[in-house]
Amino acid sequence: MLGAVETRSVSPVFVGRAGELTALTDALARAGEGEPQALLVGGEAGVGKTRLIEEFVAVACDRGAYVAVGGCVEVGADGLPFAPFSTALRSLSRRLPGELAAAAAGQEGELARLLPELGDVGSHEPSNEDSTARLFELTVRLLERLAADRTIVLVLEDLHWADASTRHLLAYLFRTLRRGRIVVVATYRADDIHRRHPLRPLLAELDRLRTIRRIELARFTRTEVRRQLTGILAAEPDAALVDEVFDRSDGNAFFVEELVVSHESGCAPGALSDSLRDLLLVRVETLPEDAQRVARIVAEGGSTVEYALLAAVARLSEDDLIEALRAAVGANILQAVPDGDGYRFRHSLVREAVSDDLLPGERSRLNRRYAEALEADPSLVRSEERATRTATYWYRAHDPARALPAVLRASVETRKRSAYAEQLRLLERAMELWDEVPAEVRGSLRPMDYAEAYPPCGCDPETTPLDYLDLLAEAAYAARLCGERERALKIGKMALRILEGEEGGSRDPLRAAWFWTERSRIVSGLGRSDGWAEIATAQELVKGLPPSSVHARILAVAAGWGMLHKPGPESLAAAERAVEYARLVRDESVELSARLTLGTLQVSAGDREAGLAAMYEARDRTRALGLHHESSRAHVNLSHVLENLGRSQEAVAVAEDGVRLTRDHGLLDSQGWIRANMAESQLSLGLWDEAQRNCEWLEHTGNRSKPRGSATLRLAQLALARGETATAAAHLAAAREHFGEADPMPQYTVPMRQVELSVAAAGGRIQDVRTVLAAAVETGFPPGTHREGWPLLLAAATAEADAFGLPAAEEGRAEAIALIRRCARGMATPAPVWEAYSLHTSAELDRAEDRRPVERWAETVAAYERVERPYPLALARHRLADALLAEGGRRDEAAALLREAHATAVRLGAHPLREDVQLLAARARLPLTTPDRAPEPGPGPGDDGFGLTPREQDVLRLVAAGRTNRQIAEELFISPKTASVHVSNILAKLSVSGRGEAAALAHRLRLLEPTP
Repeated sequence: MLGAVETRSVSPVFVGRAGELTALTDALARAGEGEPQALLVGGEAGVGKTRLIEEFVAVACDRGAYVAVGGCVEVGADGLPFAPFSTALRSLSRRLPGELAAAAAGQEGELARLLPELGDVGSHEPSNEDSTARLFELTVRLLERLAADRTIVLVLEDLHWADASTRHLLAYLFRTLRRGRIVVVATYRADDIHRRHPLRPLLAELDRLRTIRRIELARFTRTEVRRQLTGILAAEPDAALVDEVFDRSDGNAFFVEELVVSHESGCAPGALSDSLRDLLLVRVETLPEDAQRVARIVAEGGSTVEYALLAAVARLSEDDLIEALRAAVGANILQAVPDGDGYRFRHSLVREAVSDDLLPGERSRLNRRYAEALEADPSLVRSEERATRTATYWYRAHDPARALPAVLRASVETRKRSAYAEQLRLLERAMELWDEVPAEVRGSLRPMDYAEAYPPCGCDPETTPLDYLDLLAEAAYAARLCGERERALKIGKMALRILEGEEGGSRDPLRAAWFWTERSRIVSGLGRSDGWAEIATAQELVKGLPPSSVHARILAVAAGWGMLHKPGPESLAAAERAVEYARLVRDESVELSARLTLGTLQVSAGDREAGLAAMYEARDRTRALGLHHESSRAHVNLSHVLENLGRSQEAVAVAEDGVRLTRDHGLLDSQGWIRANMAESQLSLGLWDEAQRNCEWLEHTGNRSKPRGSATLRLAQLALARGETATAAAHLAAAREHFGEADPMPQYTVPMRQVELSVAAAGGRIQDVRTVLAAAVETGFPPGTHREGWPLLLAAATAEADAFGLPAAEEGRAEAIALIRRCARGMATPAPVWEAYSLHTSAELDRAEDRRPVERWAETVAAYERVERPYPLALARHRLADALLAEGGRRDEAAALLREAHATAVRLGAHPLREDVQLLAARARLPLTTPDRAPEPGPGPGDDGFGLTPREQDVLRLVAAGRTNRQIAEELFISPKTASVHVSNILAKLSVSGRGEAAALAHRLRLLEPTP
């Protein structure tokens, strides 16, 4: 009976794909040398992706690599969260049990979300934006540790079925995998990736990563089809058969196999239907009746069905079931899964065809049987799949009363695994089912989970029925956590409409306030607004109500908003009230968050020691309680506040501790904020290369827009100091895009103004400098923004000083200098470093009025020498040397200052400062080497250090005076064309891009003055 269907349809000879296989094996070789590799293999269904991977896996195993294969699982139209990673890690756990346990040591509870065998997920911090990032980071570190001493090949198949959580984890893995002997290969069906397919944006994102190689499999040529037929038939095929099969298959390897089976089974080619579905069903319909029945059951069960579950649903005797499976496997319709006790279709196209051929009632009945079997014996499937599969089966059985409770249970399980996208999908399914479920069934449901501080009506959740608003709250929260902010906003609007319909929302102001607070976070994250209007509405709703966790959280959110946008007495009072309310309701998590905000505001208000003590205390307490998200926030705020106080070394130490904490717990977003703060402190300390590495890490790895904006802003400041004006302008544009315009914060807006001002100054556009300054002053400098305000005022004062004597700068110069002086008088100097900035700004303003008092510059140098600011100190030393030389005498002192400034400029790569120092030393005939070293050759008489000829110096004076080429020609008695040539030569020698920049440089370096 079985002989008729046991037809070999798979060629034992691997056909074609030599280039693709070489690419995979080359990646394996590079991985063996410690260079991680990532590859994407795409192609239409049936083109040969699986066979290529099988051949590659065989090669990898022969070379001693450990191979782990995981496939994305489809249950109906749903994917199971993290399925391919769970399967692959389970395979590695079986082959490397001790090594995997050691690599996961200390993080078993977190990693159990992917691999339950590691232990109980247990209790951990409340869900937040970092929960998923933490799991992703720990997964990458686990793989890197496993691949430290051995080659690991991780194959993830069928990405077109991947759930959102799997896609996000894969993207994170590809972006952050930096070390280890590991090859990651992911496959997908290219013809399924339509314009709206969720995998499409991920593929576009991965295409931009230079570390990923993409392999697209083409269909077979006629020659390759002939070779495939030869392998299948074990004989050379007739030319007519090759032509027929090639024409009908169009080079698709799987269709070639199906056509050969049809031909060998005696089906006339003309009798075959031209439809793909009919072609795929031909071989299934030749199976015995029981085998066909089992195939239909497996098709509806998902991409893989466990044997015990199949037996429960099929309701055949064990002997009959085994015979049916043997027939289906012998016909190459089904195959046993290599890593478990189950069966799947050899090709998904056949499964889809069989499933599509089911009658509607037949489909519902099979899904009901699956659901009933799982409820009767939950051990039939793995624990991490049970809830989701049961919910899907009941849903597809069209039984709302049974489906709704199952869907809600599954949503809680997916939340515990930080699979928020899948939780959202399940909750939306529950919302869809809600009205179809009888009232008595809904009344028996109880809230199983509460979103953050979402209020349980003041009722006992054990006896209070689940409310539709509870579903909306969980769905809105899950949508925000998985990045679906638009969907979260829509769900929140729906909830608020319902609440407003209930007597104007007066029935449940706490719930309404919660939704308004959530809306504030969402609109801020979307860049729609700063979120204050929503917070104010929430505050109004809870006014006069007894203290509650919602009330405390609203106050804490309001205080945090004020800390970032409007630091001052009102925000300080709000933080104090938030702490008080949180203590009243015994919500320590909210209390610690509010205490961090309060401490930050206390420091800004001048109560430095009390504020810092409160912040350190909150940090230590959050660590003790295992509140890693709040603990990381403490490191963010502390490093920021310490930099505010000029304690940059301490800020870097706190930030480094925070990076270790966030790395250990996978808090990628929090790590981004900490690294952004660390980069700023490193810039202050003259650790420019280290700062640049942190910023580049943020650019490539950071998820949040604001930390990435901070990184590009610091890179812009660094580029300015190194003389890369165009690069600085590009970074500034990127920073503006990251920050957006809807949620301005002084800690970002003021430094962006400073960069914009400095770019304008470098281009000799002094009027633009004044326009930027005026705009910044109009916006104002709130309390605590001296850290951003002083560098802005210093840059403006320096620009005015460098432009002194330029005709274009005369109009409005007095007003601009007066404006800078007025702002400086109102700017706080709460720490020695800001006193040094104040002195520096005053000295530059004196220079802008053509005064160079040695005492003022000496005082500035002394102030900088008491703090850790090497770059401003070098600038001040250069100016002091200039003032000493202008005064006459004290040449040895000036030479020593120039040598120190030069050494700092060289070490930092501050090219403009280095050129300024070298030119001043050259003009003054001062060596920049120590006495025990050979002096550097200096310029000859009349040499300005740029190689300008006397005629070019004359032309430069006229350019600086604002003359056109024609006016220069008339004054120097040369032709306009000759004047144009001189101007071009001057621009090239000065390495500037325009006349204004050349004039500014000439005045800044005093190229047109007599040599001292």
